[in-house]
Amino acid sequence: MSDWMRRLRAALPWLIVGVLSSGAVLLARLPAAWIAPQFARATQGHVNLVDPQGSLWHGSATLMLAAGRDASGATLLPGRIVWRTAFWPLFVARVRMEMSQTEAMPDAVTVEASPRGANVSAGAIAVPASLLAGLGAPFNTLDLDGNVRLEWSPWRIFGTDAFGRLTVSLADMSSRVSLVKPLGTYQVVLQAQGASSTLDLSTRKGPLMLDGHGTFSRASASFLGTASASPDQRENLAGLLNLLGRPVSPGTVALTFMR
Repeated sequence: MSDWMRRLRAALPWLIVGVLSSGAVLLARLPAAWIAPQFARATQGHVNLVDPQGSLWHGSATLMLAAGRDASGATLLPGRIVWRTAFWPLFVARVRMEMSQTEAMPDAVTVEASPRGANVSAGAIAVPASLLAGLGAPFNTLDLDGNVRLEWSPWRIFGTDAFGRLTVSLADMSSRVSLVKPLGTYQVVLQAQGASSTLDLSTRKGPLMLDGHGTFSRASASFLGTASASPDQRENLAGLLNLLGRPVSPGTVALTFMR
C-alpha cells in the first residue's frame, strides 16, 4: 500500500465525521422560512405561513388565508402557528411535526409525511368568521361575523388522494349586507374519499335556511342546494337571498355551482 493511500485511509474516518457534522449544523440552522413556500405551493396559495421565525426544528409563523396566489384581500389568524420537528425520523425519510396555534388551537396535532403520503392527527381549531373573507367570493362580499370551529378526524393523504372528515360549525352568523342578526347556525361536512369528496350543508337554526349537497373530484365539481327565509323574515332577507342565488320560488333561491 502506497504512502498516500495509508494517509487517506487514516484521514477517511475524520473526513466522514466532518461531513456529517457540517450537515448536522446546516440542518440545525435551516430557517423556518424554508417551510413557508412549501405550504403555499401545496395549497395553491390558499394557506400561507407569513413572518416565519425560528428554525425548521422549532419555529412559528402567522397563518394567512387567501383566495389564491394573489394575496390581495388575504386575512390573518390572530396568534401564531408553533411547530416542533423530530430529528431522528429524517433518517428514514420521514418528517414528524407537532403543531399548535397559540390562541385558537392549544392542543397540538401531529403531522407525519413521507414520500408515500402524509397523516394528520385529529384536532380542532376555532377561528373568527372574518378569516373566511380571505377565501374570496362569496365570503368577502358577505363579510360574515360569528363563531367558526373546524374539527377533523385523522386525515390521510396518498399522492393526490385524501381520506378524512372535516366538520365546520358556523354559530350565530351575521352579515354586513343584512340587518337580520343572527342569520342562523350552520354545519358543513366535507368527506374526503380518495379521488373524490362530498360536501353537505345543513341548517341547525335561524331564519336563513341553507341546505345542499356537492361532489368534487379532479375532473369535475358540482354543488346543488337552496337558501330560503322563514316566513316572518322573508321580506327582510330578500336582498341577501338575491345575492346568494337564482330565485326558484317566493323566499327561496338556488345555490348552484358547476365546473
